[in-house]
Amino acid sequence: MAIPAAQAIQHDDGEGGEQAEPGDVALADWSTRLGLDEKTIQRLFQKGTGMTFGQWRQQARLLLALERIALGEKIIDIAGELGYDSPSAFATMFKKQFGTTPSQFFK
Repeated sequence: MAIPAAQAIQHDDGEGGEQAEPGDVALADWSTRLGLDEKTIQRLFQKGTGMTFGQWRQQARLLLALERIALGEKIIDIAGELGYDSPSAFATMFKKQFGTTPSQFFK
């Protein structure tokens, strides 16, 4: 069985549904959509990507953040919309991954 590609999927928000980016979709949502047990998805992600679902989701969020930073969007908006508790939590994760702060990345 193939691991789902990192592309937008339909995510039912209870209000008619909306497009959700892969980094925004919880493991339970993938489980429902694919008709697979969460543990099966976790096992497939680990086997197919070498990382856990959580690690993959974090990478997806950071890649989306890079695109948005390149477009000049505000860090505070990006952090909130990608599910981080605060801009500082986002900046900490970003710096841990890329070695620099979001605001300095493209300078």
